[in-house]
Amino acid sequence: MSEASVTTTGMGAAHAAHPRDFVALMKPRVMSLVVFTALAGLLAAPGAADPILGAASILFIALGAGASGAMNMALETRTDALMHRTRMRPTVTGRIAPNDALAFGGFVAAFSVLGLWMSAGGLAAGLLAFTIFFYSVVYTLWLKPHTAQNIVIGGASGALPPVVAWAAAGRWRPGRCSY
Repeated sequence: MSEASVTTTGMGAAHAAHPRDFVALMKPRVMSLVVFTALAGLLAAPGAADPILGAASILFIALGAGASGAMNMALETRTDALMHRTRMRPTVTGRIAPNDALAFGGFVAAFSVLGLWMSAGGLAAGLLAFTIFFYSVVYTLWLKPHTAQNIVIGGASGALPPVVAWAAAGRWRPGRCSY
């Protein structure tokens, strides 16, 4: 795809977005890994689990991961257009404008952090907010364009979901310290 076609198709072309395009923005395959690792962190935490609050915590952690994916796609539209693997993403093809993807990701991020804060407390929500920031800003905007070690350092954002879930479990498990 040439630079000119990226400008005309990926930067504001008027195409109707389908709900599946918004799902694609959230990188569902990555979300499934986040759910798996967060569930492991939740189950590994000491104490008896509350299944309702545990499910809510996993949902909000998954949404935080999806928000990160949406913001990543919004910020990497031009780069994604150059790679075979990513050239059909909704922001590249113009089905969703990068600014709309960024706004969607920001809204979902705020919703996920607020929801986790309300259900699991400030520590878990703060860790989730840090994870979203680290992936969207530190990894996407700073590490990827500047160092080949981006995947090694950026891997911290992939390692945090079980920590977030562990912190969430500590908030509402009986006999645990409240954060």
